[in-house]
Amino acid sequence: MQAFKAMEAEVHAAPDQQISLTDPDARAMGTSGKGTAIVGYNVQTAVDVQHHLIVAHDVTNVGNDRDQLSNMAGQAKAAMGVEALDVLADRGYFKGEEVLACEPLGVTPYVPKPLTSGSKAAGRFGKQDFVYIPEEDAYRCPADQRLTWRFTSTEKGMTLHSYWTSKCAECPLKTQCTTGKERRIKRWEHEAVIDAMQDRLDRAPKSMRVRRATVEHPFGTLKAWMGATHFKTRTLEKVRTEMSLHVLAYNLKRVIAILGAQPLMEAMRA
Repeated sequence: MQAFKAMEAEVHAAPDQQISLTDPDARAMGTSGKGTAIVGYNVQTAVDVQHHLIVAHDVTNVGNDRDQLSNMAGQAKAAMGVEALDVLADRGYFKGEEVLACEPLGVTPYVPKPLTSGSKAAGRFGKQDFVYIPEEDAYRCPADQRLTWRFTSTEKGMTLHSYWTSKCAECPLKTQCTTGKERRIKRWEHEAVIDAMQDRLDRAPKSMRVRRATVEHPFGTLKAWMGATHFKTRTLEKVRTEMSLHVLAYNLKRVIAILGAQPLMEAMRA
């Protein structure tokens, strides 16, 4: 404990308040299981649905995926040489600004929104129970009342519009909706792109099943080849090189399985 206390000032002085004594570039990776976080790297892959080839990959030391959607989607689109690309990703990639950034790239994202509503968790109505009406710029609540625009604010660089109605006090559903004076709904200025993506997901209910069967397959194969062990190298640059070799080996074996060794050799010579 005395040794940790002596390092306290150094840890607080670090840009992200983290110091790894084994590998200076490694960082804590967020996981869903309690007490299961590890110090390491975050491997990103983009895998094509038809052949399960890894068309793009990257390694970061950021412990979440929220800022990776447009980056990986753009790399995948460039590698595949297509004009437009549909991209499936899990909830960990959801971020409004990233979804918006995909549009100018010619990428159509399918990313479920995380279920983080405190109201829903407490058994009350969540934001998804309120329907936005574009032509009125208002929300319809579960009691069929209109929540109208009241003011606009900026939070964490995002422009948000706030909506509510003055009829909450007399509403018979108030206890199922809010513990405050009225229920307020905030809407991002670019929320339309999120609504459009949710509509795409509603019309493609099997998209997340396709995602799991696509991107998890190469990860499982690579981990099996690695012997479920750690990277052999240290520092971000060397780990990226090591991962590139794993991806190269995977793709070569995958193409041989698809085309055969001889046609692959001929294609490489051409």
